[in-house]
Amino acid sequence: MPTLLIVDDEPSVCYSFERIFRRQGIDVLSAGTLAEGVRLLQEHPPTVVVLDLQLPDGDGLAAFADFQSPAGNRPIVLITAHGTTEIAIEAMKRGAFDYLLKPLELDRLTDVISRAIEVAQANEEIESGPIPEGNRIIGRSPAMQAMGQMIGRIAPQEVNVLILGETGTGKELVAQAIVQHSPRVRQPYLAINCAAIPESLLESELFGHEAGAFTGATQRRIGKFEQCDGGTLFLDEVGEMSATVQAKVLRILQEQQFERLGGNKTVRTNVRILAATNQPLERLVQAGKFRADLFFRLASVTIEIPPLRDRRSDIPELAMAFVQRLNPSLNRQFREISPQLLDSWMHADWPGNVRQLLNAVTTAMLNGSGSRLHGDAPASAARIASTSETDSANRDPLIASVQQWVDARLAESPHDILRELSRQIERIAIAQVLQAAKGNQSLASDMLGLNRSTLRLKLREYEIRIEKNAVFETSESLEDGESESSRG
Repeated sequence: MPTLLIVDDEPSVCYSFERIFRRQGIDVLSAGTLAEGVRLLQEHPPTVVVLDLQLPDGDGLAAFADFQSPAGNRPIVLITAHGTTEIAIEAMKRGAFDYLLKPLELDRLTDVISRAIEVAQANEEIESGPIPEGNRIIGRSPAMQAMGQMIGRIAPQEVNVLILGETGTGKELVAQAIVQHSPRVRQPYLAINCAAIPESLLESELFGHEAGAFTGATQRRIGKFEQCDGGTLFLDEVGEMSATVQAKVLRILQEQQFERLGGNKTVRTNVRILAATNQPLERLVQAGKFRADLFFRLASVTIEIPPLRDRRSDIPELAMAFVQRLNPSLNRQFREISPQLLDSWMHADWPGNVRQLLNAVTTAMLNGSGSRLHGDAPASAARIASTSETDSANRDPLIASVQQWVDARLAESPHDILRELSRQIERIAIAQVLQAAKGNQSLASDMLGLNRSTLRLKLREYEIRIEKNAVFETSESLEDGESESSRG
């Protein structure tokens, strides 16, 4: 007969376990403290342990190892009424069989216990190891709890991971959390946005080049795959890679070797790849725009990040975390958010997800003062609502401006209209966001969704200068294409 040990200081919980599982032919032992639980475990080694995280004499997670079997193969289910994503990651990283939130759902509980007993009886070995300090992912919603459990399971494994999510959901943050909980945590970690680098340069960025490989290549350059030997490389917007780059990445996944651009010497490397995209790669595969073999290699494991509209309960905690993070850089001292402003944020749809929320918090802080963060709640809600009427009203000026610019270019019989338009919009966005951030490049990087090094490259490319919190640029407007002397 299998034995279940429940360690929980709530008598009603212990009674429910005894009543439910004894009818299923399971012997149930119950303890109200860690000390009593350890004593029962030593006297009657259980098949499965259910362990509460908050007990009168200690932390259940900290005492996890005390309830594990010498072989490390006893299923332990952790339960708590105060779950966070961090705890979910830590629990799964330590080798917890599952992690449940109170109040416990009967169907889910019985299913978990049944599977745990089957695993124990099959004597599957579950390895656990030391826990590195991880990144903090904010969110207590069920969707984020489930994602945290997935991160905890896959981080220690040497598998490639495909991270899916809409723009602004925090795909790189998930990648960083995986690295922080992996055996490669002390090895190199680099991130590269495949969409932010021109196609002609991406191959060189990833694989490096030899001197003379192309015009301007005056010396050898070591690429990201070589720099990351032994570590982890995060490829964001992987769907933007050209066919040539896709083929070389596939070869690395298969053989862990490549040649630099313009070279014939084979370079060996050992890199774990974490890839991310906001595009439906399966459709790109069907359209012949993405290699099927590369897709299956990258998607050994898939993590999908929920959009912010599907986890609204996390908005207050996220917003307050942003306030605390931005207070020093913006020279503010906000300690709370007004109920009216928070309510408007809770009812918005957030098509730009967490990044858009960060921008909204930043704007409110730049325009506010004192200890309570206020804002024009109705106006704020209107700006970020995604109703078709609001979207159309907000988009019309931009659409008209772009149409006017394209018409002017068509009259000149130009080439590469789309590339030129993209550069114009990118330049304007960078300059305007830098103005809003008062020249603070770290803040502007967050608002733009770029890393600091990419932003610096863009500043040089567009000749945007920052002097004493003023931003100057040499530019062309979308309206008439004539040069401006400055914008500040």
